[in-house]
Amino acid sequence: ISSSHLYKYEDYRETADWLLSHTEQRPKIAIICGSGLGGLADLLDNKTVFPYKDIPHFPNSTVQGHVSQLVFGELQGKQCVCMQGRFHFYEGYDIAMVTYPVRVFFLLGVETLIITNAAGGLNPNFKVGDIMLIKDHINMPGFAGHNPLCGHNDERFGVRFPCMSDAYDKDLSSLAKETAEEQGCSSFIQQGVYCMLAGPTFETIAECRALQKLGADAVGMSTVPEVVVARHCGLRVFGLSLITNKVVTDYNSQEKANHDEVLETTGMRTQDLQRMVSNLLAKM
Repeated sequence: ISSSHLYKYEDYRETADWLLSHTEQRPKIAIICGSGLGGLADLLDNKTVFPYKDIPHFPNSTVQGHVSQLVFGELQGKQCVCMQGRFHFYEGYDIAMVTYPVRVFFLLGVETLIITNAAGGLNPNFKVGDIMLIKDHINMPGFAGHNPLCGHNDERFGVRFPCMSDAYDKDLSSLAKETAEEQGCSSFIQQGVYCMLAGPTFETIAECRALQKLGADAVGMSTVPEVVVARHCGLRVFGLSLITNKVVTDYNSQEKANHDEVLETTGMRTQDLQRMVSNLLAKM
């Protein structure tokens, strides 16, 4: 497991050039699929598939519910690249490794990043199966010094001190709301703040209560590092959380969070979510 300073501009470039020489596709949109949401990639036409292990310098994913491959193709006439299986901090990856693909996307010519995840609902008004449009995030690992931009800054990617107050694109969010209404999904569309914790443990009751006080609506173990790096590169970002479980905030409750429940809910809402992303692309 390498540390961030071992990645040089040339490594990202080499990966990007290898991919460009192995596919005709020139994607403008990249999609990172969260737990159980890899089915998005199956919707692509004219697919070219690259297992992560075949791609130079690319990390590999170890989590259940994640296939490990990069899929190039077309969705609604738009050229896309999909990550089926993402990398997490809790797998022991360096934070720079988690975000490695995002810079590769930038060098491929990608302009928009769509990122999905499975998250626990902190907002008491959220129901299991709701889809939350991410309007902002709280970067807990970042508070603790684990920011993917720590270390040397390469100006070829972006500025030393990037702004994050506009991390999530408002126009894409409006388009997504419009799409959801047309699809008849408005009843389970929410908007809110995603909080990232490093994991892999689910949260304690005290932690959940603390996060609610901080203004977080959903909590998960991914997404934020990729968003930070995408914004550093000037990509537009649109994020979606599928609320797969309600967090436990009551000491008398018998409920327990578990990964199987997460994958089960994902199954129930996958079609809606895929249709939404697909219809969103048609409008872009």
